[in-house]
Amino acid sequence: MLLPAATSMVGATINDDVLTGRELAQRAAGQTVYFNAWGGDPAINRYLEWVAREVLEQFDVRLVHVKVSDIAESVSRIRAERIAGRDTDGSVDLLWINGENFASLQRAGLLFGPWAARMPNAAFIDWRNNPSTHIDATLPTQGYELPWGTATFTLFFDRTYLQEIPRDADALLHWMKAHPGRFSYPQPPAFLGTAFLKQLLLLLCSEPERLQQAPGNEFDAISAPLWAWLDQAHPAMWRRGRLFPHSGPAIRELLASGELNWMMSFNPAEASRAIRQGELQETISGLQFPTGALSNSHFLAIPVNAGAKDGAMLIANFLISPAAQARKADETVWGDPTVLDIAALPPSARRFFESLPRGNATPGTPVQKLPEPHPAWTGLLERAWLERYTR
Repeated sequence: MLLPAATSMVGATINDDVLTGRELAQRAAGQTVYFNAWGGDPAINRYLEWVAREVLEQFDVRLVHVKVSDIAESVSRIRAERIAGRDTDGSVDLLWINGENFASLQRAGLLFGPWAARMPNAAFIDWRNNPSTHIDATLPTQGYELPWGTATFTLFFDRTYLQEIPRDADALLHWMKAHPGRFSYPQPPAFLGTAFLKQLLLLLCSEPERLQQAPGNEFDAISAPLWAWLDQAHPAMWRRGRLFPHSGPAIRELLASGELNWMMSFNPAEASRAIRQGELQETISGLQFPTGALSNSHFLAIPVNAGAKDGAMLIANFLISPAAQARKADETVWGDPTVLDIAALPPSARRFFESLPRGNATPGTPVQKLPEPHPAWTGLLERAWLERYTR
């Protein structure tokens, strides 16, 4: 769906002329777009299959979902192609990134742009009320990324086994010690495992605002409470903290089988979707720490050497259309929260979001959202974790 361009874009920092839907469709027709995106969740894969059918039928643009286990693989490929002198017709046209991967590509000058604010549907993004739509892990996106979903770190638990819900990191540690072997998290550098480390650090650090800057020589001092917590927690975890699930889907399977009582996700609706699809039991509930939950937006970016830039922009614009965003937010499909300002949409577009189902496992009122730390923290935390716990 390509909606008419609006005359202004609240919060947008790029003032390039907005393309019309007709212009974009004419320029992109006939192109094949290789979209590098995580392929580890069947629900997400099915959603992108729907997108591929829609853009082919409506715009004669072919979308190929290149399924990757870690988007860093695509980042490395883009770097290698540029080193080899492949300045055009690169193998990646569109990619799903945020955080340190964005910082790495932007620092190396490997992203096309600015382009995001030129998209017709960018006018409907909630730029004003959601700073993470234009700030990616403390770095301004400057139009080189287009937000297409939001995320809030959420724990899910089987309430059959919890008489009292832990509301902070200390209470969670107490529960783990009382119920050994029933909790785990994906092994860093798996994305969700690293997110768990950042969530804990934000809760345990005495000055969380310091995480908004690169740590420099202060890394050891600031991260010390995290390692102290993990040193106590690991012996009480699944496999005594000597083995960890390799991904989010893997930990979900352990919860489904009853081997664990907890899982975690960046998608607050993941458990509700899994319950609807018969993958999790109905006794699962969601928890976001009242003192704050790690939150961010995830983005679309176009490499500077992409061979189908117009097609990539058209697909990105389609992905932020009300129709595509509402389908993505539907818990029976994916459940990924929208980046759009629903209240500001025209009535004809708001109808897509009306009466979307909400499962009992999806947390209610949003808690305080904690911004992502500076990208430098990610690599340092992952390396420190591997050095401490995989020897």
